[in-house]
Amino acid sequence: MTTGVRRRMGVEERKQQLIGVALELFGHRSPDEVSIDEIAAAAGISRPLVYHYFPGKQSLYEAALRRAADELAARFVEPPRGPLGARLLRVMGRFFDFVDEHGPGFAALMRGGPAVGSSTTNAMIDEVRQAAYEQILAHLAVEAPSARLELVVRSWVSLAESTALLWLDGRRVPRAELELQLVHDFAALAAVSAAYDAEMAGILVGILADEPADGPFGDLVARLVSLVPQAPPAVPDQTLR
Repeated sequence: MTTGVRRRMGVEERKQQLIGVALELFGHRSPDEVSIDEIAAAAGISRPLVYHYFPGKQSLYEAALRRAADELAARFVEPPRGPLGARLLRVMGRFFDFVDEHGPGFAALMRGGPAVGSSTTNAMIDEVRQAAYEQILAHLAVEAPSARLELVVRSWVSLAESTALLWLDGRRVPRAELELQLVHDFAALAAVSAAYDAEMAGILVGILADEPADGPFGDLVARLVSLVPQAPPAVPDQTLR
């Protein structure tokens, strides 16, 4: 029988381990419900040693949030190749992967609370939103967005966030359907804006020109067309006979 020997970690390595442990625990319960004692036990070290690396739970939470924020922002990175609808669908798949893995922590972060109320954490949340916004603009190949385009993209990012939060509360709608619906939502927001603005209309025409009929945007058009009532067949005029 061999006896395991605990390997001594350097300062930075131990910090990264604690951040990883905290993220794992926050992924199952709200950060407010996770104690330093639980984090220490999961990491295999004493409570005082946790405080040796982080002055308090808030500082450890912020460090964990920074890693999570960087990871979440990275989920929106997608090579600018191929139809936009397919790209956005892949982005939503990765976004919901993150939400699925870090559900309670994601919810606590976005809904706020005592553990996440600092200006530091709020700034990191805004960084994620800004990164998502900039990634979508990059997909559209727009460097200086108009006010209407900015409204469309920021509204969509906010919609994706609120949809994920609602989905976590019971998961009553199949995840794959929500991912596709959010891509459809982007097209719908762009289409409504295009009805009011010539520049947005040009952007929308450019997007749709590259979309295949069997892609996400083509699927939306087909679904909408199926909802339009079909006109009854014309009845021949018998008055002249």
